[in-house]
Amino acid sequence: MDSAAGTGRRRQDEVYRAGVYGRRPRVPTAARTLQRRARERLGTRAYSYVAGGAGDEATQRANRAAFDRWAVVPRVLRDVSVRDTSVELFGRRLPAPLLLGPVGALELVHPAADLAVARAAASLGVPMVFSNQASVSMEECAAAMGDSPRWSQLYWSTSDELVESLVGRAEASGCDALVVTLDTTMLGWRPRDLDLGHLPFALGKGIVQYTSDPVFRRLVEERAGAAPAPARAGAAASRDRQPRPTLSAVRALVGMARAWPGPLLDNLRSPLPRAAVETFLAIYSRPSTTWADLAWLRARTRLPIVLKGVLHPDDARRALDEGVDGLVVSTHGGRQVDRSLAALDALPDVVAAVGDRAPVLLNSGVRSGADVLTAVALGARAVLLGRPFAWGLALGGEEGVRQVVSDVLGEFDLTLGLSGHTSVDQLSPEVLRRVG
Repeated sequence: MDSAAGTGRRRQDEVYRAGVYGRRPRVPTAARTLQRRARERLGTRAYSYVAGGAGDEATQRANRAAFDRWAVVPRVLRDVSVRDTSVELFGRRLPAPLLLGPVGALELVHPAADLAVARAAASLGVPMVFSNQASVSMEECAAAMGDSPRWSQLYWSTSDELVESLVGRAEASGCDALVVTLDTTMLGWRPRDLDLGHLPFALGKGIVQYTSDPVFRRLVEERAGAAPAPARAGAAASRDRQPRPTLSAVRALVGMARAWPGPLLDNLRSPLPRAAVETFLAIYSRPSTTWADLAWLRARTRLPIVLKGVLHPDDARRALDEGVDGLVVSTHGGRQVDRSLAALDALPDVVAAVGDRAPVLLNSGVRSGADVLTAVALGARAVLLGRPFAWGLALGGEEGVRQVVSDVLGEFDLTLGLSGHTSVDQLSPEVLRRVG
């Protein structure tokens, strides 16, 4: 619950008071400038991984264009001096309809990675969705968050035993929900990464949820133990001779060694770090997953199951019939299917199909508090924020994430009041007008 001032006015007051003493916000408050500054700070591979999308990136552009087709119609002469931006999700009262979505391999943009995001989220009471492709384990992030809300993402591995282990760890880490990502059973065609020959996971980045898992570690040890012995000198050795090592290859091996638990020097001499990367690449995701698998998952967790990546109303109805507890309308930030329907364009039909049976959230294209209001007015119970907080992390670490999220919360509060409303449940399509 907000005080009478509201998060927006408090955030403004904080900035303007600091300005009197010549201090400006650490990171830009406008989304486009924020991304531009992050691009200037980051290396090409790191920026391309976070910013990139599938194919010609038409879906990324469509996600933003979809917001531009809606305009808020403010109402005046209403008492909006006291506002309540809170919402309830799965038994938790949250300060606003906002969560921090899962972003993988955050060590590319800042060494504190997921831990900095977790601390920033906890300080604001905003839920963080732990990435399955994290750079810091869910247990370490959960410990830093105390009683603050968190969810956990799940990619369905080819090893059901590993899936079960990851789910159990999410429960033990105090997660409020399990977000099963459906749209990445295979990696989409991502030209920015392909042109650079860069996949973070192949370098041991973003695989800590795996290397910290006992089932995965056993699979790695089994793989390393099953590896053939080095070829003896002679013709066989000549055929198997590897290319001469390069500086990039040496860096890759060091990165793999750092990703595996234990002393670095020991890991450099061990086959396990490389085997871990190979094991991950072999079992990362399962394209054969079907509706029938949901019953298996339902039987193995007490957590609410939220399916992420739903765009078709028929899939939404089927999901609820299968006992799913919530949905996230998402294009994976435009990273999977180029020329996909934009997430915001898909939202109204999914909401209509679901009715009051389960909460529907939105991910993809959200950049500001005004975007949050637009999505909620179209029926989303809450939205997931992605790239903006990653840019904040790149520019300012934990404090950068905190500022970006505070800015989105502040703008949402002010837009709510300035449009003539005092609570989230007053928002509906009547608040908007289609202009494109």
